[in-house]
Amino acid sequence: MIISIITATYNSANTIRDTFESVLSQTYNNIEYIVIDGASTDGTIDIIKEYEPRFQGRLKWISEPDNGLYDAMNKGIEMATGEIVGILNSDDFFSSTDILKIVATNIIDVDAVYGDIHYVNSDNLNKSVRKYSSKSFRRWKMIMGFMPAHPSFYCHRRIYQQYGLFDTTFKVAADFEQLLRLIYINNISIRYIPVDFVTMRTGGASSSGISSHKKIIKDHLKAYKKNNIKSNILFESCRYLYRIGQLIKFKLTRS
Repeated sequence: MIISIITATYNSANTIRDTFESVLSQTYNNIEYIVIDGASTDGTIDIIKEYEPRFQGRLKWISEPDNGLYDAMNKGIEMATGEIVGILNSDDFFSSTDILKIVATNIIDVDAVYGDIHYVNSDNLNKSVRKYSSKSFRRWKMIMGFMPAHPSFYCHRRIYQQYGLFDTTFKVAADFEQLLRLIYINNISIRYIPVDFVTMRTGGASSSGISSHKKIIKDHLKAYKKNNIKSNILFESCRYLYRIGQLIKFKLTRS
């Protein structure tokens, strides 16, 4: 079973080595690694070329202008030939060396699997500052804005072929709209794996302060409307109350 891993990059020279090293360190080697670069100007392309021989023919990459992160991800999915597809962002890395082996073992009899992730600050990659657990996720909770941790989401490529790629009219929450379409609307079979899949640096597109969260809520409401789902901003507020509770719990357990 070939797993296609997609990394979208743009001026990622400061972080992309960690991403590449974490892919190379995986004990499951039957992979296809696809890097979609948005015409970087900071040396990212040189790093891709440097690492290309180490992947021994398993790396495919392009560098050209795109229309943002989700457009780049769509390009990667369209290039993928593996049975399974997952996404690893260019400032993130796998939390352990056996993640893809775990995915391959657990996804055989379901459409998709997902797990947990955690966040770190760039100045200390070994210290977790926040955890995003997908353990409590339930399909019905999507009407309140809940979703599995998208960086941990792996599904059969046929699911994208059947139900569509990212809708690029969504600027910051196309991942939510896509999972809403796959999990809630089309009821694909899913399995939660209680494993920390990915380490993410803080400050990404979905963790950049109040203005970012306002955009996320706006995109969520747009996603409900597009898919004819009844929800509202009050339902969305439940998700933030839950996240505050989880953050407090995390801080208490770390103190």
